[in-house]
Amino acid sequence: MSHPSYPVTRMLVLGAGAGALRLCQAGEELGIASLRHQGPSDRACHRARELGCDAVHAGELAPAQQVPLAERCRQAGIRFLGVEPRLLAAMTDARAMSALMREAGLPLAGMGSSGGPRVRLSLLADHQGQVRYLPPRQRLSEQSSQAPLPWLTSERTRYLGKLAARGVGALGLTGLVEACFEAGGNELGFVSLAPGLSGEEALDETLTGLDPLAEQLRLLQGERLRVRQSALEAGGHARLWRLSLPRGARLAGGPGRRLDHAGDGGESRFVAWGRRPEDVRARAGHALAELLAAAPGRRTPGD
Repeated sequence: MSHPSYPVTRMLVLGAGAGALRLCQAGEELGIASLRHQGPSDRACHRARELGCDAVHAGELAPAQQVPLAERCRQAGIRFLGVEPRLLAAMTDARAMSALMREAGLPLAGMGSSGGPRVRLSLLADHQGQVRYLPPRQRLSEQSSQAPLPWLTSERTRYLGKLAARGVGALGLTGLVEACFEAGGNELGFVSLAPGLSGEEALDETLTGLDPLAEQLRLLQGERLRVRQSALEAGGHARLWRLSLPRGARLAGGPGRRLDHAGDGGESRFVAWGRRPEDVRARAGHALAELLAAAPGRRTPGD
């Protein structure tokens, strides 16, 4: 579990949407000058050198795209801020990753599974082998996710988190990953592991007060986890929507609602949260109506 001995000073982030914007904001909070790269990933290292960056972050790229990027960074002598290449490669191979998780003692979602709902959770790991899991969430559709899950008891949440942490700890990785499990009846089965950003980090932020993006950058620079697992329980309920909004769309301030909008006409992310599910529904209803009023002809996202 090696870790870098020098800090990042200037970072190039791939992507141009809300995810890249949030990552740049996290970098700036840590004193890292952060720039976005909107071009092809195979030009990222060249662009990083032009801009004087000493590190590249893949943003929300899929594992298969991150593997060659990590290798190009290695060849160029630029730090790749993410999961190491050998583990990225395993994440692109379902059989290989399942074998690693089986070796770690995790149950797998097999061919004969009941096809239950998919549960996802983010995990943070440091170079000393410590792992923390964040509140489980569920994608209700391509456009919407929620956390925590009303049908997942606190006992099963802890069991799921410990399972996921055991698997991630066995890999010896550092940083931020997302684990996916299938919940069928009283059983949980491992499905997949993905690197870095999922686009749903706002759920973690609003429910725990921890910024997973900033924490990931700290961990990748050799810092250790300081937050206790008990401090990462969900404090309330939250729901996230992915929206396509016009450039001029704005959201007035108010409690329990937030819009991540890069201002480039790309995907925006709206999150509503509150102490109770009904608080979330009420706040989301008013806010979505306000946002969509600026987008004639666009339909309100479904529940």
